Amino acid sequence: MSIPHLDSAVLVTLQAVMEGEYPLLLDTFLADSEERLRLLRQAFQAGEGETLRRAAHSFKGSCSNLGAAALADLCCQLETLAREQRLGEASAMIERIEREFAIVGILFRAERQRYG
Repeated sequence: MSIPHLDSAVLVTLQAVMEGEYPLLLDTFLADSEERLRLLRQAFQAGEGETLRRAAHSFKGSCSNLGAAALADLCCQLETLAREQRLGEASAMIERIEREFAIVGILFRAERQRYG
């Protein structure tokens, strides 16, 4: 069974909790994620496995909190690769993360349009 791009139950909960701040939350996630992707690439290029692991772990948590389930799963996989020092496989995983983030970005921007 494939993991959904977005967990609608998480989004409904966030909408209820954040109310009028929900669009700002989405904007913040998108901007923050761009920086997190930059850190992933930078750590990989520098061959810093532990830095890459920490960055992937942090990004995973952020994605989970916002209901970006497939993106969180990919970050978890990257975290494992980095922990096991399998950096040769990390480049392809980062590319998958970037592709998934592009999809999530489109979906969150559409979601944002609906709420303000």
